[in-house]
Formats: sequence, structure tokens, C-alpha cells
Amino acid sequence: MEHHGAALHLLTKDAELVSGLKRNYLEVQLDEKTKAILDYAVKLTKKPSSVTDADVELLRMEGCSDLEILDICQITSYFNFVNRMAEGLGVKVEQEFDKFV
Repeated sequence: MEHHGAALHLLTKDAELVSGLKRNYLEVQLDEKTKAILDYAVKLTKKPSSVTDADVELLRMEGCSDLEILDICQITSYFNFVNRMAEGLGVKVEQEFDKFV
């Protein structure tokens, strides 16, 4: 959260948005497409076996192309893999990123 939050802050220049997303994205005012993307990513992260065709169709209905859906799935899966590897090996995030947020 810290590392990617710092990167998001550099991109958006919006500390309030980043802080809100880190607390709970459901409490941040987001467009419906972005909320659907985050809902899908959370579901894929927490219980991958629960993702269904209906979840993919919802992304399409919110305006995601098939390529965007593939990207969302791949990026979510990749970050889950990397985070599990880091946590499993006891890797610690450098604290220097705190200065950005």
C-alpha cells in the first residue's frame, strides 16, 4: 500500500484520494467503471474461485473492453503473486515512500 500509494500520489497529486483509497475505496467517490474494476480486483484477490462470468459481464457493462478486463485480471493476479512472495519471504517495504503520502 505504501509503495503503490506513493506512486499513485505522484501520478494524481491528490493526497486525499490516495489516503481514502488506502483506508477503504468504498468510501471514496469514484466513477462506476473504476468502482467495478476495484470490486472485481478485491473479489479476485480475496476469493478467486468466486469470480464468475457475471463479474466479467459487469465490467463490460461499465465500459471495460475485453483487453482492459484481461489487463485488470493479469495485474491483479500479478500483484497478488508478488505480494504473497514478499510476505512469504519476510520482505519489508522501504519506509522512504512515506514522505510522498
